[in-house]
Amino acid sequence: MIKKIFFAILLLLNFTGKVWACAACEEQQPAFLKGITHGPGPDGNWDYFIVSIAMIIVLATLYYSVKWLIKPGETNANHIKQTIFKKDGF
Repeated sequence: MIKKIFFAILLLLNFTGKVWACAACEEQQPAFLKGITHGPGPDGNWDYFIVSIAMIIVLATLYYSVKWLIKPGETNANHIKQTIFKKDGF
């Protein structure tokens, strides 16, 4: 399992080198985005704010998705998952 995860990460890192910005796009980007993204840079501070809020939402969603998949914590006998986990079926 660890080997599969390691190779998946290695594969993803290998492909990220192919998406770097071209020379024309590098000139249009702010200093900390040079060489990373294509197209024109952000138009103003609102763009950074919107992207920051979106990143927070995505990271929170990812965190809680993984957390509740690993340890859901439902022990109520009437919960819908109990019908799935019963040995004798419905």
